[in-house]
Amino acid sequence: MKYITRWGLMRNTNSESIQEHSLQVSMIAHALALIKNIYFNGNVNPDRIAVLAIYHDSNETLIGDLPTPIKYYNPAIYKAYKDLEKISKEKLLTMIPEQMVDSYRSILFFDESSDEGRIVKAADRISAYIKCLEEEKAGNREFKKAAAATKKKIQEMNMPEVNYFMDNFIHGFTLTLDELN
Repeated sequence: MKYITRWGLMRNTNSESIQEHSLQVSMIAHALALIKNIYFNGNVNPDRIAVLAIYHDSNETLIGDLPTPIKYYNPAIYKAYKDLEKISKEKLLTMIPEQMVDSYRSILFFDESSDEGRIVKAADRISAYIKCLEEEKAGNREFKKAAAATKKKIQEMNMPEVNYFMDNFIHGFTLTLDELN
């Protein structure tokens, strides 16, 4: 995962691997799950959600990272990509001992429409938004449009835990280390 670079169609001031991205997504997803449980009467397992987030892009070790504009260009491309994702996840399962396959199958093939899946997706989008903020902070205007589009998608998710995170924590990602202290 450390060798697959994200944001391949854009100039980056700081490259990001899917390994780095996945760690950030897992940390955000864990926080979102806690926020859901503590503030919004949720009943999700933050630890499981963090593990799902760690592995959410692991199949990209076989197929690479397809940029969002291409992935969602039309329904046929999106369906083909989803089929490719499934095949690559199945291939990953052939690479581990048989006794572990069922455990990893439940991680790689989690229900994306469940509360868990929606939290992981929200964390994935928030991570992408943070990347945009960091690039803009570094003077890279190429990420301005991506930031606006990603923020809109986050808002459209209409999840109270996501809104809470955005209202209370996202600003910190725009600050320097000195400004945080």
